Amino acid sequence: MSALLWVNGVRQDTVSAVDRGLAYGDGLFATMRCSKGRVLFLDAHLGRAVQTSQRLGMPWQASAQLIGLLNSIAIEQQQDLGSDFCIKLLLSRGVGGRGYQLPEHVSVTEVVSVHPMPSHYRHWQMNGIALQTSPIRLGGQTRLAGMKHLNRLEQVLIKAQVLDKGFDDWLVLDTQERVIESSMANLFLIKDKQVVTPSMHLAGVAGVMREQLIYWFIEAGFNVAIRPVIPSELSQFDHVLLSNSLFGVVGVNRIEQCRFAPSALPLQINQALTLSL
Repeated sequence: MSALLWVNGVRQDTVSAVDRGLAYGDGLFATMRCSKGRVLFLDAHLGRAVQTSQRLGMPWQASAQLIGLLNSIAIEQQQDLGSDFCIKLLLSRGVGGRGYQLPEHVSVTEVVSVHPMPSHYRHWQMNGIALQTSPIRLGGQTRLAGMKHLNRLEQVLIKAQVLDKGFDDWLVLDTQERVIESSMANLFLIKDKQVVTPSMHLAGVAGVMREQLIYWFIEAGFNVAIRPVIPSELSQFDHVLLSNSLFGVVGVNRIEQCRFAPSALPLQINQALTLSL
């Protein structure tokens, strides 16, 4: 039995073999960073989970018991995992329904797991990374766009590809050849005081950290645009940043052969939002 897994608040490592999350990917998840005894941006993560569950027609609210469990894990696991680690919260529609048909009464399955922070994220924060364009495109679906739902086969296939030497992650486009994200993070393109982040209205995951960075840039006096981006535009920008909830903000040194200037922004933002590793 896993020592760091809870199902519906109980320390165990099994779910029903007919759970809809397993059968159909019918659910959602959130990956949250714990730092110095607290879950960072917990309210934002739970708020997005509520919003996603509503969009999926899956009634769910975070109970006081679940919130208490998450907070206690953040404190209690420091001794074994260090000051920075992550919690994954997975929610499925549970058991029931005939085939794809929804169950008449939904009992959501809550799975909480705990994982160490990937060791290379500190290096990424300090040195930046290079992106290679993935040959796999994201399909467009307005009903699912932006969500962190459980149907992640596109990302599995993307990650199954082997990066060329010198690259750290994939740049991902959609089927209309628009820039969407990296394999696991959101993009911010910067020129002077102008910031562009790709639109998520057809594909991609609108991350919690993406939302935090939009707020930060606006408060810092930047003009922020959320719009479609095409690959030929990338060379027009001075800096490119990536954000996700675990590594915070990292700089992108190059995309394919297009190079970008070093920026003080990743260090500045990570310090301001208490994201430094």
